[in-house]
Amino acid sequence: MKHARGFLTLVMVIMALTGLTLAGGLWTEADAAEEAFPCVAEAKLDKEIASEAQLEELSCFFKRWEGSDNLHFKVTIKNVSDQPQQFRVNIFLDNGKGVGGLIPTKAANGLVKPGESGAFVYPVAGMANKAKGITLKISTIGQ
Repeated sequence: MKHARGFLTLVMVIMALTGLTLAGGLWTEADAAEEAFPCVAEAKLDKEIASEAQLEELSCFFKRWEGSDNLHFKVTIKNVSDQPQQFRVNIFLDNGKGVGGLIPTKAANGLVKPGESGAFVYPVAGMANKAKGITLKISTIGQ
């Protein structure tokens, strides 16, 4: 009886270690999935950017969100005006999906100061593929 219990304990420990090893491998794959890539070719990107803004970065990567790997857009904008600004970002995809929001997300936390940059990452729910075409609109609040 003691031998059976000892053997069962050994089997449980081996299973637990195997599970932890596999889970560690999943974390590595998730990190690798977050490698940024160009969202689309320049010819497939329509941009409407306010004169107060300069697009510093538009990159894409896949990351787990809401239970599955989804396309994420990272947008970084530099304020090239002489006034603090809050920017509205809209990203429209060729398949009809769209995402967007504000940079910074809340004006109460402060605006993007002149010469400084703000960034945000926008996930696209249910988008497991790369986009084929994008329309990017950046405006200031009040425009």
